[in-house]
Amino acid sequence: MKTAASTPLPPDQAKKQAFWPQGWWRLMEIRIGIIPLPIYIIAGALIAVLVYIDKLPNEISLVIVMFAFFGFTLAEIGKRIPGIRAIGAAAIFATFIPSALVYYKLLPVQIVKVTIEFTKSTNFLYLFIASIIVGSILSMDRQVLIKGFLKIFVPLGIGTIVAGAVGTAVGTALGLGAYHTFFFIVVPIMAGGVGEGAIPLTVGYAGILHQDPGVLFATVLPPVMLGSLAAIIFAGTLNFVGKRYPRFTGEGRLQPGEHGEMDPAQQEISGHMDVTHIAAAGITALTLYVVGILCQRLFGLPAPVAMLFIAVVVKLTQAVSPELQEGAYIVYKFFSTAVTYPLLFAIGVSLTPWDKLMASFTLPTLITIVSTVATLMSVGALVGYWMKMYPIDAAIVNACHSGQGGTGDVAILTAANRMTLMPFAQIATRIGGAITVTTVLIVLSRMSS
Repeated sequence: MKTAASTPLPPDQAKKQAFWPQGWWRLMEIRIGIIPLPIYIIAGALIAVLVYIDKLPNEISLVIVMFAFFGFTLAEIGKRIPGIRAIGAAAIFATFIPSALVYYKLLPVQIVKVTIEFTKSTNFLYLFIASIIVGSILSMDRQVLIKGFLKIFVPLGIGTIVAGAVGTAVGTALGLGAYHTFFFIVVPIMAGGVGEGAIPLTVGYAGILHQDPGVLFATVLPPVMLGSLAAIIFAGTLNFVGKRYPRFTGEGRLQPGEHGEMDPAQQEISGHMDVTHIAAAGITALTLYVVGILCQRLFGLPAPVAMLFIAVVVKLTQAVSPELQEGAYIVYKFFSTAVTYPLLFAIGVSLTPWDKLMASFTLPTLITIVSTVATLMSVGALVGYWMKMYPIDAAIVNACHSGQGGTGDVAILTAANRMTLMPFAQIATRIGGAITVTTVLIVLSRMSS
């Protein structure tokens, strides 16, 4: 006689027990990026229906879902392609495929319109950068923070000089001319992006050379874009190399012996922290950025740079409690995990012109750009190693000097899996770019006088 325990359940009851709720929970743990698979399917269907009936609203809730859906979809595709997935394909796909889809009119016009309007009206790139910078600085080792900031200028400065010389020599050898190569290919790569680099550079060029700024901008923009793409690929490659040769990388730390006070390997988000500390850290980061905006209005110092230095002062003077520092680390982890790829999708749609990128795809120009970026990173690695820094991480910081401004920093550090280097990346991009633009305009004005 069979016991009750061994009596088989009716088929419909057994099926129900097998799927609900445990089976459904297993489905919810299958993720596309951070999105549970059932939610991903529902989100895609909702976006498709709203586009079909031409009722896609420009509301923040819808925009977040839409950016996450497309950003994580493209990132997951990049992560699953053998070979290139190890060199930052997720960041490349999330940024540049949307740009191509817009150019070839393969992305619904409603999605493009909502994305461009939201991205440009909210400027939420700087919300991301503020959270990343403040969170990473407040979780750094206070004792080595200032040393790292001072030391990074050495590989950055030497790398810039050598890369400028090598890039100009390569372009000249390939028939592009020394003048054109230096001023219209090499310098734009290291000018600090579009808004803070290419635009002031072309305005300066136009005033000195008495030429149309629109034509000049169209000339310098493609090297900025392709230089950033080359830096993303090289950064992803270095991340792969670092896995094979761990002695050359600090996995986001610049110097041996440096450790974060909220070490990611030891203090993952456990859910036991008081949520008020996380919220307080978030509003602290945004307040520091507002201070940066005020500094920009009063002194002309870029807001992210001003915010960066203020955050360093706050950290060094122990102006925030350990609990608030832990909250800042969680804010940093949230944005680096949940916001990066959605942000890259928005950048690709609204701030990355595919036609300008393709305009530079001539072999001599490509070789010159790649040589410049490779030299900048290689010299950064060698000088960093000589200064007892981790060469791979020093090279990745130098790579950000050839990035597309703040958007390039996000993509490069994402490809390298080193978002903790964002403060140093901002130094390379903002300060390094400003010094490059200022110096070159002075040289060009003297040559033209």
